[in-house]
Amino acid sequence: MKHKKLFTLIAILTVSAMLLAACGGSGSGQSSGFVEGGSTFHTPTEPPTEEPTEAPAVAEVGSEEHPIKVLFVPSVNIDFLVSSGDAIEAALSEATGLYFEVSVPTSYAATIEEMCASPTDTIGFIPAMGYALANQLCGVEPGLASARYGWNVYWGQILVRRDSGIETLEDLNGKTWGYGDPTSTSGYLVPSALFADLGIVPGDHKETGGHNQSALAVYNGEVDFGTTFFSPPLLPEGTWAFGDEPDIPEDLVPECAVNEDDRLYCGGYRVLDARSSIRAEAPDIIQQVKILAITPEIPNDTMSFSPEFPADLRQLIMDAIVAYVGSDACAETLCSEDHYNWTGAAPIFDENFDGIRIMMEQQGVTLENIQ
Repeated sequence: MKHKKLFTLIAILTVSAMLLAACGGSGSGQSSGFVEGGSTFHTPTEPPTEEPTEAPAVAEVGSEEHPIKVLFVPSVNIDFLVSSGDAIEAALSEATGLYFEVSVPTSYAATIEEMCASPTDTIGFIPAMGYALANQLCGVEPGLASARYGWNVYWGQILVRRDSGIETLEDLNGKTWGYGDPTSTSGYLVPSALFADLGIVPGDHKETGGHNQSALAVYNGEVDFGTTFFSPPLLPEGTWAFGDEPDIPEDLVPECAVNEDDRLYCGGYRVLDARSSIRAEAPDIIQQVKILAITPEIPNDTMSFSPEFPADLRQLIMDAIVAYVGSDACAETLCSEDHYNWTGAAPIFDENFDGIRIMMEQQGVTLENIQ
């Protein structure tokens, strides 16, 4: 009961003090505040003027706080692409003084989407159709195109098992088709155009995830035929020319094996097409899988820039890539046949992809139907 009375008394005294403070106007010369616990709290007569706040500083592209994104499409050995990332980052940083961050998105489409979602700071190593789609979607621009052993073009190839009984392109009618990704130029677009021109209608379609996986699917009998990239073999003498047989001479097939330098050779011929990429899993790949045919030529894959990438950094980075491709260090990463097998690089321009755009239009390939 005593506690209740004490509480009531404190409440009355507090209210009284507040009323007295309110009555003390400026005319009395008294402050308009009240005292509590020895501190004076003043009620301001005017709202305080807010101090202007500066916008947070935006880190420059290529700084440690804002590294440049470098994306590789998952077209070949993904583990090797990922493991090469640190070495490529270090080489580019040393050459340019910039910071980079290498990654491998889950698909071709994811790579394109990332380039458009990060328009100021992204570089993509993407194939011809991937570039055409990215350019259409958000204005991605080309920088460099690869060269491989002097070739600035490459081809698609159609692989079948040697014991499949498939001997002509017409034999592919109704057969199960394995391809890496629907946005792959050599694995899907160009073979689709070839089949349409010849009136060939494959049966079931199986998306394998990459060139390596397509070659392995043929080897394992999971599909009747697969479409992958074709790079000409290195010959013991002279240079392969378009119109020559794309495959290893039949009499050399039994000799095909991986040598002590981890290269796939058949006699004096060195295999560089997609079959070589699975030589570890399938060392007898040439004995089991043959090239049925190759497609018309295709512009080589690109190093492209997101649409708002700083212009002053582009040439610096392109010069660094060209120099890196010419170095011994590149043989362990980008220039390895387990990576993209670049042996050179040169500028390429948007008009170089007009033929791909025509082919896409003929095949009804759009941004919507490749998602």
